[in-house]
Amino acid sequence: MSTSTSQKLQKSFLKYQHVFVFTAPVIFVAAVLLFAPADGSGLGYWLEYWWLFPFFLLGATTVNTVGISGSALFVPFFIFIFPPLAYDMTPETLVKVSLISESFGLSSSAIAFIQYGLVDRRLGLTLIGGAVPFVIGGALLSFFIPEPVFNAALGVALLTAAYLMLKADLGHGESSAEEDDTNVTADGGQEDLPDDAGKLGPAGVESEDGEVTRVDREGDTYSYTWSGYLERFANYSIGGTFQGLAGFGIGELGIISMLRTDVPTRVAIGTNHIIVAVTAVLASLVHVFAGTVVPGIHALSLASTPWNMVVFTVPATVTGGQIAPYVSNALDTGTIQKGVGALFAIISTALFLMASGGF
Repeated sequence: MSTSTSQKLQKSFLKYQHVFVFTAPVIFVAAVLLFAPADGSGLGYWLEYWWLFPFFLLGATTVNTVGISGSALFVPFFIFIFPPLAYDMTPETLVKVSLISESFGLSSSAIAFIQYGLVDRRLGLTLIGGAVPFVIGGALLSFFIPEPVFNAALGVALLTAAYLMLKADLGHGESSAEEDDTNVTADGGQEDLPDDAGKLGPAGVESEDGEVTRVDREGDTYSYTWSGYLERFANYSIGGTFQGLAGFGIGELGIISMLRTDVPTRVAIGTNHIIVAVTAVLASLVHVFAGTVVPGIHALSLASTPWNMVVFTVPATVTGGQIAPYVSNALDTGTIQKGVGALFAIISTALFLMASGGF
């Protein structure tokens, strides 16, 4: 396939991304209904958890607005809110459902950032490659870790995320992007700025000796370097372990390292969406299929997945991922960010009490 053909396909996909994005959950739900080894059948079984849709729609919209992992809200939801309404889920199952749902929601939101040209391909692929072993290790560890330790680990992850959320400036498209009066061409490139054929999305990109200049679809200019890999690798490694273990952590820890190494805010958020989406998909695959391929893990299999939940949570997170960009423009992202940080602090306190047996 020639480069020009590949670029045409990419542009066509991004142009009609809404169609593809909303087709994916339809195909997923149809495949689940037809082929998933579910524990039940009939209309009553498949509609039992319809009320999860609004909860996950709100959660996905919130987390994608501030650029963090969906499971950071979904896992606490299954620990505190879901049991009184239904039943107690095991840590492995609730993480599995959260990761499957998050994978679709983040992928939906990530495509929107690609469409704006705010994803750094080289940076994202490097960090994904470094995080993969830690994500897989954390996912496998989740099958064996005792529940009190699991709750304590979640508490630590959420408390750290709360601190980072309250300290970080994660507002979309602010002072890091400078207005550029130069006319932007149809594909997002400029006459005096080469169009990198290997980029993701319609941005104009130029790199020389590690100095990157990026122009997004709206003509805003971002300048930064690729230095700081060691600090980013450390954060994404730790975050990747939590991502596999609890379904979140890599986004919250990772984006801080990007901001500390002077990656512009909007580019950091866009690139971080891709990293979290890919690692969430990987972690969810490990959680779903480990029961069939890893010796000693027999309790979890495809059949143990509550498919009558994910048929509602997946469409909800996909919709929330598409709504989030509009919400971020309409509301003060800083207010949402501080609210989520405070919520994390409250939830982490409850998790520590549960781990110690006092809740």
